Amino acid sequence: MKFGVLVFPGSNCDRDIVTVTSGIMQQPTRMIWHEETDISDIDTIVVPGGFSYGDYLRCGAIARFAPVMQAVKQHAAQGKYVLGICNGFQILTESGLLPGALVRNRDLHFICDRVPLRVERNDLAWTNAYQPHQVISLPIAHGEGCYYADPATLKSLEANNQIVWRYCDAQGNVNEAGNPNGSLNNIAGICNREGNVLGMMPHPERAADIVLGNTDGKGLFDSLLAKLPVSV
Repeated sequence: MKFGVLVFPGSNCDRDIVTVTSGIMQQPTRMIWHEETDISDIDTIVVPGGFSYGDYLRCGAIARFAPVMQAVKQHAAQGKYVLGICNGFQILTESGLLPGALVRNRDLHFICDRVPLRVERNDLAWTNAYQPHQVISLPIAHGEGCYYADPATLKSLEANNQIVWRYCDAQGNVNEAGNPNGSLNNIAGICNREGNVLGMMPHPERAADIVLGNTDGKGLFDSLLAKLPVSV
């Protein structure tokens, strides 16, 4: 599998992704500058975390207009895989690749922590290495990570089983105590109806190396490699 990691002015998690995909997973990986338009050689696009364009106007609001994003939309329409992490999730919602929006955290503070998550779906290319309702721990680092959508969109997400990760407590209970930022329905990550586009606020790439003391995030990358042929 060949990964492509987008690079915007202000990206700061792009090299973290490359460390996982190229270093740990040993897969071909190309860093893609935001002005590029040809990504036809890529199997999985990763839109990384950071502060694209300095988060001016609104997180992801400028990045959505980058030339590469039109190619990402075509990539997704072809059924290929797109992963947006943190700022990448914000960019995917701003671009219309995923519904809803990420707004200011409930307490208006930047949060940097490790939190429990419950796996809501393990039948996706992203999650097949996990068990149903498995509780894992991943880092979060965001000021605008509160997932918001209108009631009709929330109802549609629930009805179509598009919620992939929920914030929870250590026992896997989905409740207010386990919700770090006020996200509606404790939503930490969602996919499109086809399941090939995933957005999530927590950082799996920061929990994929045993040196860091947590490999719960590596399951996402293991899942992908189990789904598609491994490149050598």
